[in-house]
Amino acid sequence: MPSIRVLLCLIFIFLVHGSFAWLNNQSQDAGTDVPSGKLMSLSFAPFREGFSPLEEKFPLPEHIDEDLRLLADKTESIRTYSSLGGQQPTPALARKHGLKMIQGAWLGYGYKDNSNEVNALIKSANENPDVVKRVIVGNEVLLRGDMDVDRLIGYIREVKKAVKQPVSYADVWSMYMKYPKLINEVDFITIHILPYWEDEPISVENASQHLEKIVKQVEDEARGIAPGKPILIGESGWPSAGRQRGMAIPGVVNEAKFIRGMIQVANRHGFDYNIVEAFNQPWKSELEGVVGANWGLFSADREPVFPLTGPVNETPNWPIRFAVATLIWLLAIARYSKKLEQASLIRVLAFFTLAQVFSVCLVTLADFLWYTSYSAWQRLYTVALVIANTILGALLLERGSDILIDKPGSIKLANSLRAGYLIFILLALYKTYGLAMNGRYLSFPIEQFAIPAFGVIGLIACLWLKERKFNGRVLAFDSLIGGNLQSRRDRFLAYLLSFGAIALILGEVKAFMDGRDFIQAHPGFSEGLPFALSYTLYNQQLLGWLVCLLMLSLPFWTQHRSKQDA
Repeated sequence: MPSIRVLLCLIFIFLVHGSFAWLNNQSQDAGTDVPSGKLMSLSFAPFREGFSPLEEKFPLPEHIDEDLRLLADKTESIRTYSSLGGQQPTPALARKHGLKMIQGAWLGYGYKDNSNEVNALIKSANENPDVVKRVIVGNEVLLRGDMDVDRLIGYIREVKKAVKQPVSYADVWSMYMKYPKLINEVDFITIHILPYWEDEPISVENASQHLEKIVKQVEDEARGIAPGKPILIGESGWPSAGRQRGMAIPGVVNEAKFIRGMIQVANRHGFDYNIVEAFNQPWKSELEGVVGANWGLFSADREPVFPLTGPVNETPNWPIRFAVATLIWLLAIARYSKKLEQASLIRVLAFFTLAQVFSVCLVTLADFLWYTSYSAWQRLYTVALVIANTILGALLLERGSDILIDKPGSIKLANSLRAGYLIFILLALYKTYGLAMNGRYLSFPIEQFAIPAFGVIGLIACLWLKERKFNGRVLAFDSLIGGNLQSRRDRFLAYLLSFGAIALILGEVKAFMDGRDFIQAHPGFSEGLPFALSYTLYNQQLLGWLVCLLMLSLPFWTQHRSKQDA
């Protein structure tokens, strides 16, 4: 085939890919700019990678100093959650950088730990009245079930007697509705409103209205107990990465939209707010997965996730991703261009397209998994997945090129493809049943299985171009890999993948229907089921994962044995 035709295919695919990447990565309007680019208050937990309160590896004073220097031009105040655990230097360093504090005491099960925290809070508040302007005794203690409300009130009263600053307790808004006597005990009502985590998740487009609705409910409740008591939204924010919940979609642009919209609501109603949080928290990934670790204005590496003013780009490094994907694609083309020189133009175009899709999937996988890896084990998993996808992609390209030049299938290649797919299918089953059983914090692993899924589609397309007909042979796994290796027992894999898909849907529905606020809003199975189903089936990530499972199972539903090689 003349080289000019190969060049034309290359130019065509390059322009299509480049145009799509450019159009899909335009900066977006994220709403009204933050006034002066500065926030009222930010949750501050200075835990970097390798530090964790769970392992009692606490931040160093120099870390706190560096972080507060970074935050000084972003916020007027910070909210801390503990007065111990390495955070004792925070008030002095906040003073150094011109920041005020809402200081907290972390309460839990242990009486001794609670006593130490309360004493440290009292000491800090009394020694730093110019910095510590408000104090919060306990954070979501009632939500976690760590203590009853009367014991909590005892700690609140103890602190109120000992400090001059206003005292509060922080929890999700529904806890103040459940325990209205708390309203009398605190000097200001601190509520957490996190639309993403609501039992009925709220879309970012409706989040501002939801905030106004909840604040009004709390105001109405407080009006009958303590009229005019101030309200602080102690936590409100949006994740920049992680799993979708119903209509609540994590993302950089959505995080910016939510925060800017929330500030507009706060300005209209005149109440205080604190945004969760300043920095992404690597340690939270162990408990809350990708989504729990990605609520910060800054990444774990202390790089801004998005600007507080101006348009916002979901993937600001897309030109680098485009360049790397194009380089990988060109290397693949260089490997196979001579082999395909006698193929028709449409076959060459199909192969080049498949190679481009694989390169984009590989770069997306590597970039996303590495960004959301926060430990040696997580990075090891990332490297293993990238290597496995690279090897499988290379095998798929080899098989695709054989089909397109009508070369008989290779048993060695077929065995390698079969082994590769079995490994990915076993991993997919593990991921799927994990999501079905307890998927609240687990991400849908679409990026990890994009190459195996697109590989099935690509080989089907190659066989169709070869045979010009669409039948069971084109879909069968032994035809796709080029060897009669398919066993009747392989149908069992299709059953497991299909049952996993069903279990995933049922698990997601059940998770919604078990929510306390969901049950209150929709009592009864028949009333709640339609809402839970709608939230489940709206989930684009869940649907994307179901498509991956369908693609992985499709070849195993069709068993077509043939003496003729594919």
